[in-house]
Amino acid sequence: MRIARLVPAAFAAAASVVALLAPTATASVATPPPTTAPVTQPIIGGGYAQNAPWAARLFSNGRETCSATIIAPTWILTARHCVSGGGLSFRIGSLDQHSGGTVANGVQTYTHSSDLALVRLDRSVQGTYSRLGQPGSVSVGQSVQVYGWGATSQCGSEATCQSRYLKVANVTVTGGCGDAYGGSAICARRGNGITAGGDSGGPMNANGVQVGVASTSDRQTTTAYTNVTAYRSWIRSVAGV
Repeated sequence: MRIARLVPAAFAAAASVVALLAPTATASVATPPPTTAPVTQPIIGGGYAQNAPWAARLFSNGRETCSATIIAPTWILTARHCVSGGGLSFRIGSLDQHSGGTVANGVQTYTHSSDLALVRLDRSVQGTYSRLGQPGSVSVGQSVQVYGWGATSQCGSEATCQSRYLKVANVTVTGGCGDAYGGSAICARRGNGITAGGDSGGPMNANGVQVGVASTSDRQTTTAYTNVTAYRSWIRSVAGV
């Protein structure tokens, strides 16, 4: 099945959200959404995340655009197609994209030929950083978790139905594939949810380590994440991790 590329400017980033992820670290800021939160299906299906101190919401010129992770005190990892608009800023370490955590601006952007980008921040942010996987960290048939603040339904303009609170979903790895730019990617089929616009740049985690960055989704059955483990040498050469 052909996977439609998500258009960043239209918040068509790809990523995910669903089944609650078991806590692996103490949440720094942000609190879970109140029980009175609107009854919408996060991502398209899935649930609200309870613990993700490494999560970062990406804003381009003040507009909520994509998802991301902080991987070192001054470094953000996200999708290449999320950074073309410029004016980048991030809210880091909060489950609520509107408050809490730490806000920092991007001052320098590095892009790979695949759908990966690294953004250097204007300040050092202390907290819990996303641990990056190595080759062999994920396998076909494995259930993995995907995170993002993206659209909660197929609502036409996905910019109008972004989730205020971070979402998480379980998806199942089906094999290798290509990302939005033909780079090495990990394909997964829908589990209890599927990624949509605004999830792009968000992480795919396997056993607590990040193995992918959201690139594309068909919003129904299949999502593709740029394979972080295949590009560890590039990430290390730029960000030192």
